[in-house]
Amino acid sequence: MAVDFEQIRSNKTAVRNLPAPLVDTAALEAVVGHVLENNPFGCVAYESGGETIPGVVRGREQYTARIVYLDENGKRVGAATVTAGTTAGMDAAAAAVLADAALTAAVGGTPERDQNKDSYSCQLKCRDPNGENYALTFGRKTVRLTGYDDVAILAAVEDWADEMAALS
Repeated sequence: MAVDFEQIRSNKTAVRNLPAPLVDTAALEAVVGHVLENNPFGCVAYESGGETIPGVVRGREQYTARIVYLDENGKRVGAATVTAGTTAGMDAAAAAVLADAALTAAVGGTPERDQNKDSYSCQLKCRDPNGENYALTFGRKTVRLTGYDDVAILAAVEDWADEMAALS
């Protein structure tokens, strides 16, 4: 006898495609910092495993830098990608790749940071006053709201994002 999966929640996902990408990690951090400092959604602290968890906390973060190698005509002859868990780590890793003479000799060309190809994301874990936990993930080109059920959460996030110049 086969055992089927049974839906137990009706959690939703919503995505906002940004009209223009966030220009750099400082712009991302400004938006994330605003949520952490101002708690615009009224998130509440809660207890888990005997520990008090703030209403909004950082979750997963990933920052990726792109380095291209160009020949004397400006044609791309190679590329390298470095990923780290912090912006400082990404910048340090990119600097190390740019300074690596052996790597440059192996790939050929001249290395340059291509910040237009960098990607980054920071997830915030939030606890709504109604008891729901949801995630708000900020990327360079999108903002993703996941794991919510109550449409009032979407409305609050959407209203806030409409007021944030970097997101609208």
